[in-house]
Amino acid sequence: MKILAVEDDPIARAVLDASLRSLGHEVVHAQDGEAAWAILQKQPLRLVVCDWLMPTMDGLELCRLIRDRTAEYVYFILLSNQSASGEDQDAALAAGVDDFLNKPVNPRELKMRFHVAERILGFTAHIQKLESFIPICSYCKKVRDDQSYWQQIESFINERTGSEFSHSVCPDCYEQHITPELRALGLGHLQHPECRKKAKP
Repeated sequence: MKILAVEDDPIARAVLDASLRSLGHEVVHAQDGEAAWAILQKQPLRLVVCDWLMPTMDGLELCRLIRDRTAEYVYFILLSNQSASGEDQDAALAAGVDDFLNKPVNPRELKMRFHVAERILGFTAHIQKLESFIPICSYCKKVRDDQSYWQQIESFINERTGSEFSHSVCPDCYEQHITPELRALGLGHLQHPECRKKAKP
């Protein structure tokens, strides 16, 4: 797995890099939150290991930015020089942090955290895939929304995209539904407008 490691201290960064690579991971480095955010704009990295206290943008600020502006879920592990107090933990959880580790990082603890992270990222990817499917009735073509409410597909799409629809009749439905009605009215067989356009030399 490719991991974004965010650490401003060169020695701590080297130790973290060695630990991550010893577990078989590829590492992308950033020296602070701003540099990390710039990297995330270019690379869709799903796992971040980040120091808490850094200049320019600290770990909590970076985590908040990721939660506010990143569509795909990013698992965020926060590093601290000392055990976080209850108040600090609450602030980190509110920012969207997934897990905590004390520095210097223990490779065994990292391995356990990554095992959990990989499972959660796998679940979120599966859920996103399921949510990309739209349940649609095979007969009336109504679709079901998140509240199990069935509605016309035009309303469903309009609510989510703002798109408007202009209604028409395709050539197949024209032959199946309109032509019999025209014949019943004694109007003979009138071709669908699209068919007449294609028939012109």
